[in-house]
Amino acid sequence: MKKLLLLFTAAIMTTTLQAQKPDTDPVVQITTDYGTIKLKLYNETPKHRDNFLKLAKEGFYDGLLFHRVIKDFMIQGGDPNSKNAKPDAMLGSGDVGYTIPAEFNPKFIHKKGALCAARTENPEKASSGCQFYIVQGKKCTDAELDRYDSNRTVKFTTEQRNAYKTLGGTPFLDMNYTVYGEVISGLDVIDKIAAVKTASADRPATDVKMTVKLVK
Repeated sequence: MKKLLLLFTAAIMTTTLQAQKPDTDPVVQITTDYGTIKLKLYNETPKHRDNFLKLAKEGFYDGLLFHRVIKDFMIQGGDPNSKNAKPDAMLGSGDVGYTIPAEFNPKFIHKKGALCAARTENPEKASSGCQFYIVQGKKCTDAELDRYDSNRTVKFTTEQRNAYKTLGGTPFLDMNYTVYGEVISGLDVIDKIAAVKTASADRPATDVKMTVKLVK
């Protein structure tokens, strides 16, 4: 009887844990004049995932700009001050009044298409509550990766090295900024936005507006 009771209790606990854990990573969609980007948010970075989903559901990002664009590096958005901003407005300092604790995971790297949290210079490397960037980056050589690898506690896996060599990315940002998702369709849109003409402070000369919604 005791053995059956233990087995029954264990089964309940297992079922409960399974029910609490999402089966799949949620997917969000960013729509721009240059096309649509779909991204999955990692369940392994729950604080960043939940915050992004909350803001997306509230419509926070709708009408905001990709206000900082650097070719072969990244496209950045999410500054609330960018909504209806004048052409000469300096952007990048807007926020929502809170930060998110860093959620570094060596599994997640700054490969092309990585969704990452922007942040200020702070000792905890806590993330902005709303600003994010999507990596474009450049393809890396083995020599470059060996140099970056020498400074890492956890070395690149073969898969990660191949991603950096074939897709490209910004490996020097790994474990310094939280990576919490990745593009699953629309990498070409990243390239189109990254190629736009920019003015001062890397702001696109013509506004690149976004809308963000939860797909699933």
